[in-house]
Amino acid sequence: MILRSLIFALLLLTGSVFAAPSAELWPVWQAHDESNQQALDHQPWDELLGRYLQINEGGINRFDYRAVTAADRAQLKGYLQGLQQVTVSKLSRAAQRAYWINLYNATTVTVVLEHYPVESILNIDISPGLFSNGPWGKKLLKIEGQEVSLDDIEHRILRPIWRDPRLHYALNCASLGCPNLQPVAFTRESSKRLLDAAALAFINHPRGAEVVDGKLVVSSIYDWFEADFGDSDAGVIKHLRRYAQPPLKEALRGVEEVDDHQYEWGVNAMR
Repeated sequence: MILRSLIFALLLLTGSVFAAPSAELWPVWQAHDESNQQALDHQPWDELLGRYLQINEGGINRFDYRAVTAADRAQLKGYLQGLQQVTVSKLSRAAQRAYWINLYNATTVTVVLEHYPVESILNIDISPGLFSNGPWGKKLLKIEGQEVSLDDIEHRILRPIWRDPRLHYALNCASLGCPNLQPVAFTRESSKRLLDAAALAFINHPRGAEVVDGKLVVSSIYDWFEADFGDSDAGVIKHLRRYAQPPLKEALRGVEEVDDHQYEWGVNAMR
């Protein structure tokens, strides 16, 4: 434990505390059925978000982990158990996307609740491997007989199948630097709208992108996942301009490179 703490401190000092896995398809999850119009019930997750997620005036949504009751913990557990009984391969692509996003976010909240109080999700050291931090590598779920981790959902399913950079704004890692946990559950019908709204909100918040003294500073997300945003500074800036509103839109005029990255790993709990 002491060695692990020393390694973690060293990584923080060197700025190498987090490296994103590449998108590598898990072929078994390619199966889908567009004739299936089944709509999954995400109401339990929707209700929990309504009770415990605060839409913060500062632009960062916070979850009241401390206030979650035993009954609501049981509701969350039941929701996750229900999702794990779904035959995902028989769903339509739209239903699958909402399924995986909600499963990822609800599982993340569950992990934080199980270890709360905690200053950062990086301190939840349950992933396998000496140099691993956080919960992302642990097989926390079992779906269609397959053991699945949070990393699997993000990097082996969502990213390689949908190839949509907006997914980075939908998945929440319980950190202040992360795009907001959305206040409602994703559904087959609402996902496109929610993805656009999430992208718009994050990019136009200082933790997403800001120009300071002519220098563009962006979230480290655009560094870790640069391959998803055009694989270059130019690609990242083009993506930002697509969603930028005044004053960011004006500030980006003439900007041709990213000068720095930033990220805040503190947990997105209520103060």
